[in-house]
Amino acid sequence: MKNIVLIGATGYVGSAILNELIQRQYNVTAIARNTTSVSNSSLVKKVALDITDKAKLVDALKGADIVISAFNAGWTNPNLYNDFTTGANAIHEAVKEAGVSRLIVIGGAGTLYIKPGLQLVDTPDFPDFIKPGATAVRDYFENILAKESAFKWTYFSPAMEMNPNNPGKRTGHYRIGTNTPVFDSESRSRVSVEDVAVAITDEIENEQFLNKQFTIGY
Repeated sequence: MKNIVLIGATGYVGSAILNELIQRQYNVTAIARNTTSVSNSSLVKKVALDITDKAKLVDALKGADIVISAFNAGWTNPNLYNDFTTGANAIHEAVKEAGVSRLIVIGGAGTLYIKPGLQLVDTPDFPDFIKPGATAVRDYFENILAKESAFKWTYFSPAMEMNPNNPGKRTGHYRIGTNTPVFDSESRSRVSVEDVAVAITDEIENEQFLNKQFTIGY
């Protein structure tokens, strides 16, 4: 059984991933700035730290088979672009220094192409308050992660809508895409955060997207 480190374990996506990993009986080191809300499962080791503290982060990652980064600098953060970039780079470098062989990054739907040459983040209707974060995620993916050769990586983009109409629903079923949205019969790109967690855990086990981007939808 793989030893998993989950960064951002208390966030919206991170907490769903943690629940799925526990359900599948993985040993998980759960990292967050404050871990008081993290599950008390015997499978979980809680580590409270600031990811910009490089020495502590490297120490926490040593011995991991896979690091999952669900890091989010906060959508309402006025310094979102810079804070995400700093955090993502810190995690990236710590993974290398700790000698971890694989990193799975939870990115954003903004990096998906809605037509050739046009990513969602660059469309006129993309929400202004999300754009700095989505742009930071896109820049990290394209300029740093996609060029990495020291470890295997996977970049995940969720559907354009997460948990629409059915919050808290885990179906265990989804369809897979790469760098374009997966649309359903109603021409919507949507998925629950619980099924995002299913897809990430499936990727841990199946290794379908090594050094690749993927997305899911119903």
